[in-house]
Amino acid sequence: MSQSAIRPRKLGHLVLAVRDIHESVAFYTEILGLKVSDWISDEMVFMRAGEDHHDLALFQIPRDSEEINDLPRYSRPGMEHFSYLVDGIEAMEEAAKFLQALNIPIVRGIGKHGPGANLFLVFKDPDGNNVEIYAEMDQIPADIAHEPRVWERNVESFDRWRFARFVVPPPPAVVKEKSGG
Repeated sequence: MSQSAIRPRKLGHLVLAVRDIHESVAFYTEILGLKVSDWISDEMVFMRAGEDHHDLALFQIPRDSEEINDLPRYSRPGMEHFSYLVDGIEAMEEAAKFLQALNIPIVRGIGKHGPGANLFLVFKDPDGNNVEIYAEMDQIPADIAHEPRVWERNVESFDRWRFARFVVPPPPAVVKEKSGG
């Protein structure tokens, strides 16, 4: 039976590129009351309003426009991707086949992020926006004390599975980190 659509369960999280990550964290925590779940170095932060590990993530755009290690490369503030929740790995695998059959460009995945432990598959819409489907995100109940973890920026924070389930080649910057280059 062939799939006719991906059919997500809900709109999930949004990832934004920001000029000053610490100023932005102050804004979103002090003005909106979001809570910090985790960091990757001081370059990316995951925040939540509810129990999902994150519903907003921010990453620092390069302070030096010549920096080559950012992933993906952004030089201005704005949206990197938005996401939709799907049921699990089987739904993601079916979605990958469906997207490939329609020649819809897949950007990265299937993988499993470090912070949040969510599965991910990112692809392009007709206007070039990154759309992610995700599953199995960590939950942080409101009545449980949570201490944010600071992850090192490396392949483990990007994909705990180290590209074993990727359906496209992994991003060059992360491959370079994996090989120790």
